[in-house]
Amino acid sequence: MTSTHTDKVVPVVTRAGQEHTETGQSGGAVRVSGVSPQHTPATRIWFGRVSNEPGYRSLPHHHGEAETGGYVLTGSARIYFGEDYTEYVDMGPGDFVFVPPYMPHVEANMSTTEELVWLTCRTPDNIVVNLDDVEDSSLAGYRRA
Repeated sequence: MTSTHTDKVVPVVTRAGQEHTETGQSGGAVRVSGVSPQHTPATRIWFGRVSNEPGYRSLPHHHGEAETGGYVLTGSARIYFGEDYTEYVDMGPGDFVFVPPYMPHVEANMSTTEELVWLTCRTPDNIVVNLDDVEDSSLAGYRRA
């Protein structure tokens, strides 16, 4: 966990392949953390990678009190929100998104052939509150691989 040498605080590195995997999950959106209170000295931030295989989506969920920032590394992303998840925003590589606290949403990979990979930052922690699922057919334009 904390690396100190004679009370000197130093950066803590999470190496590739050593990410923390016992974090909140939501269906087809797989989250791993590189920085979190569970495995680093961090106390007010969760920073990790979220991936959706081709044609996969999360369950409807929200992140409680947490503010969420996302950045699309690769792939074609859509976030459904609003009443019955009828509204959405689309994103591609290089796009950032802010998801407010307590906002129910679904994160979808709109490609049936390419993986979707996000970097996600959340404060104070990776709060994931899964909600009742919805039919794929109710999500405009979504289809599974």
